[in-house]
Amino acid sequence: MTIHEPLSASRSSGPGSTTGGGVVTPPPVARRRTTGSWRGRLEIAVLTGPALAVFVLFVIFPVVAAAYYGFFRWAGYGVPTQFVGLQNYLTILQDPTFIAALGHNATIVVLSLVLQGPIAILLALLLNRKMRGQTLIRVLIFVPYVISEVVVGTGWSLILQTSGALNDLLRSAGLGFLATDWLADPNVAIWTLMGIITWKYVGFAVILFLAGLQGIPEELTEAASIDGASFWQIQRRITLPLLGPTIRIWVFLSIIGALQLFDLVYIIWGQYVASTAGTSTMATYLVVNGRDAGSYGYGNAVAVVLFLVSLIVALLYQRFVLRRDTEGALTGKGR
Repeated sequence: MTIHEPLSASRSSGPGSTTGGGVVTPPPVARRRTTGSWRGRLEIAVLTGPALAVFVLFVIFPVVAAAYYGFFRWAGYGVPTQFVGLQNYLTILQDPTFIAALGHNATIVVLSLVLQGPIAILLALLLNRKMRGQTLIRVLIFVPYVISEVVVGTGWSLILQTSGALNDLLRSAGLGFLATDWLADPNVAIWTLMGIITWKYVGFAVILFLAGLQGIPEELTEAASIDGASFWQIQRRITLPLLGPTIRIWVFLSIIGALQLFDLVYIIWGQYVASTAGTSTMATYLVVNGRDAGSYGYGNAVAVVLFLVSLIVALLYQRFVLRRDTEGALTGKGR
């Protein structure tokens, strides 16, 4: 019996054992884990709290407020009292002007991808090679993107007037038959807008693609070159497939930007010419029929519709296009 007593005594004094008073003492490791868990939660709350508060205040709250005011006929001041239900939204969906603006946004989305994409990829592939003046060319291509939309819009509106610099240049060069009303002609205005958008935003796509090209291992292209592949075969078989994730991200950003396009159209064409010239967008429709008309309830309803259109497009694109990229980044399945 005396042999087993020290053993039982040592067991009774270990972690999680029963003391003389019958109380079970928790293991010290468990206490440390509990303390570390609360400390980690506190760090997460401190780090994410300010950003979450700003997001709720400037994103979630305005969306909810716009949805609320969209159910009223409201002049923009005081408490809204004239409840109209879904009438504002029904009016939007039945208004031919809004349907036309939605069609213009869809046209801008498609043309932005068709025009900017190939140009940006070609320039990025060429600028990715060692050449003289490479840095200067990159800067010149990117400069339009960083210029303010107000400056760009004002400058192009002066150049493209019927008596502007472009028509004068064409007449001086003996090409007066090409001079036209670049801003007011419905058959030309949308292409004028696309030219300005391409000139301004193609630099962003080029820089984005150049960044993606830096992540492609040179060993792959060198091996293909040794095997006898030409420059364009290497780009088509190796570079472009590996550049796919970057291209898909750019497509997403371009689509959302085209759906929310406002500043260039409003500055160049104004609130009235845009609809007759065929360049109006959902955002310009919102300002013209909401703020400028004093119908703030209706304007908030248009904002909600614009938000829902952008959200649905973003979710569908995320679901069917970006899903494999995000899954690969999180789980490694895409490798």
